[in-house]
Amino acid sequence: MEAAQEWCLQCGTPAPGSLGTHTPSWRSSAIVLGATALLVLGAAGAAYAALTKTKVRHVIVVQVPAATAAASATPPPATTPTTPATTATPKPAVPTTAVPPPKIPLTASTPSAATTPKTTSTPPATTTPKSTAPKKTASNPAATLPPALLLDTNSVATYNPENYPAETFGDPTLTVDGDTSTAWTAQVNPAIAPKMAVGLLIDLNNAQKLSALQLITSTPGMTVQVFGTAASTAPTTISDPGWTALSPAKLQKERHTLIKLSDSTKAFAFLVLWITGAPPASIGTPTSPGRVSVNEVEVFPTK
Repeated sequence: MEAAQEWCLQCGTPAPGSLGTHTPSWRSSAIVLGATALLVLGAAGAAYAALTKTKVRHVIVVQVPAATAAASATPPPATTPTTPATTATPKPAVPTTAVPPPKIPLTASTPSAATTPKTTSTPPATTTPKSTAPKKTASNPAATLPPALLLDTNSVATYNPENYPAETFGDPTLTVDGDTSTAWTAQVNPAIAPKMAVGLLIDLNNAQKLSALQLITSTPGMTVQVFGTAASTAPTTISDPGWTALSPAKLQKERHTLIKLSDSTKAFAFLVLWITGAPPASIGTPTSPGRVSVNEVEVFPTK
């Protein structure tokens, strides 16, 4: 070799002291290739592990958007920042199978709006019966009074000072039998209708202080008045001074009527429920006269 020539042009042997004498042998090349192979295998293993881990995370992410309706498309990209671009390939395939579940929230929102107006329509219906409750208590004022006197069947009779035929009257004992479906009746005289002059006589057996008389009738609209006497026998006419008017003559429009007695300081042995007028519906005709009725009568003592 000539001066400054580092390599033999025939055999390729390097000159002594040249850089070629320090080049690595075939062993160094093998080591490099082995290290490169290990790195390739490690990268392949890491890529496989990343792909496997991505699939598991992807299944979990799909379940979350299924419960949140329209947000199913946005959650999958949230898990991809830490993974390679290859992880985006399996993700679109899974949302296609998860599309049907979002139909559930759409149907759930519809009935919630429909049930709201139904609840607002019910309160008016509940307020209507509440307004009728006071009327029931007002129709039974006798509830605040002491117990009524016990009247037997011999304590009531027809008071007939005008001597009308006996067959024009019903059974007076039906007014104290405790059955509101039965009644004592009195026929209306067509000659003087709607005026009447008959009554129901009540024998109290002994003089007692009284506060009220309750009348139950199936012919409301009668004009009635209550008289009392302390005599041992009842006067034979209603105009007899022995009778004391305990209430004014008043039209009784209700089926249940509590008549308060004006003089509760005196004791009376007899009472008469005097009927002076018949309701228009009970007048009838000369060929078919009507009737008035007293279904039940109760007398209350003074407290």
